[in-house]
Amino acid sequence: MNKHHPVVLFDGICNLCNGTVSFILKKDKKNQFRFLAIQSKEGKTMLEKYPLPFGTDSVILIYKGRAFIESDAALEIVKLLSAPWKWFVIFECVPKKWRDKMYRWIAKNRYSWFGKKDSCDLGDE
Repeated sequence: MNKHHPVVLFDGICNLCNGTVSFILKKDKKNQFRFLAIQSKEGKTMLEKYPLPFGTDSVILIYKGRAFIESDAALEIVKLLSAPWKWFVIFECVPKKWRDKMYRWIAKNRYSWFGKKDSCDLGDE
């Protein structure tokens, strides 16, 4: 992985996370994002390089030497997309505590609401 590209680590068996990856791929006009399933060998290696809270297992953005999680990851991703998607950055005005609480609620329920796959489409790359 080129360290200059934003890398999105995602839960490869989660349908919501895979849908998020598909969305980003369609909207990423600059072809800047790279993707790794958390379950992949390279994804696990990447996770070990950053101090993340235990149990962080949905979408994580690695960009400019930092790891962004929860709502911060989502907001940093939309910042890198073109308009109108980057306008979602307006949600930064919502207190982080509230944004992250909503994010964790969705992440906690993602399998029951959206389902999951038996294995990641990317395999163990």
